[in-house]
Amino acid sequence: MTFNHLNRRLHLYLALGLLPWFLMYGISAIPFTRNAYFNSLYKDGVPMWTTRIEQAYDRPAPDNRRPDTLQKFAKEVVTDLNLKVTGSLGAYQPNNSRITVYLVDFWHHTRITYNIAQQNIRVEDKRFRWDQFFTTLHARGGYHQDSFLNDLWAFVVDFVALGFLIWTASGIYMWWQLKQTRRWGSLALGGGFLSFLVFLFML
Repeated sequence: MTFNHLNRRLHLYLALGLLPWFLMYGISAIPFTRNAYFNSLYKDGVPMWTTRIEQAYDRPAPDNRRPDTLQKFAKEVVTDLNLKVTGSLGAYQPNNSRITVYLVDFWHHTRITYNIAQQNIRVEDKRFRWDQFFTTLHARGGYHQDSFLNDLWAFVVDFVALGFLIWTASGIYMWWQLKQTRRWGSLALGGGFLSFLVFLFML
């Protein structure tokens, strides 16, 4: 088998194997740019957040706002409340009186708000929305979470990103081997780079 045959097969099978990821990243890019439109679809009177738990709660607040400190605090809170963590877990402290903990997976978004001064905690579940389902898929990280599946997701995404690069390189190689397509291919390639650079430096 020649290198050209091997390259064509690699390009073909990469396209088939990466198809779900191409579709996911392509579809999920649309809600990012059409956020106002998708918000308008959910103006039907159903609240965005529904309270699941609201109760007295007293836990010493972290003495700093470093990410690792807040992450540790978030784990302690979900343990106290007996909540199951199936996806991403994190926390942020916008001010001295409140800490927000979030639990996010592809299907559920949960927000925990701890009012330090009032010693009160509230757990809320976010309404499911398909646009946010896809944007969560698009933006999902992994390695910073204490979970094998999160790490596996991140590893697969790394592999997919490498696959995109190899698929692109193999396509450019195939194009260059076909002399009759070089002119139009050059126009397509140059137009793509030119449009990207214009937006990069003008926006």
